Amino acid sequence: MYLDAAYIVKMYINDHGSDAVRTLVRNSGPVTSSELSIAEVNCAIYRRWRTGGLSLEECRENVAVFARHRAAGLWNFTPVTTAILLQTQELTFLPPGRFLRSADTIHLLTARQLGESEIWTNDRHMLSAAPYFGLTGRSV
Repeated sequence: MYLDAAYIVKMYINDHGSDAVRTLVRNSGPVTSSELSIAEVNCAIYRRWRTGGLSLEECRENVAVFARHRAAGLWNFTPVTTAILLQTQELTFLPPGRFLRSADTIHLLTARQLGESEIWTNDRHMLSAAPYFGLTGRSV
């Protein structure tokens, strides 16, 4: 199962949909994401502190737990390779007006490269673009 960073964040921060994502992960097999998620998750946790949603202590603890989970192999992270980055030139197949951020593109390309059939996210742009990458976008 491939998760984007937003769903990994929900494992560490209580937010809308966090309980459903935790249940999904507990009941799944191996969970995969791009190494890009490491930076995205850490930044999202620190952003929650900067915006007042977490104390600095809570922020540091969540980052530490995420690091322990990575070290324990809870998350299977796939490297961001030059090949993945070069595949972004394929985006000419997206219809005009389709909005897709570079990080979202890296996640979609990585999931496709891994042979995943689905990508789990709550990002509406990724969900709508997933079929163009041969993926089904799924959300809890």
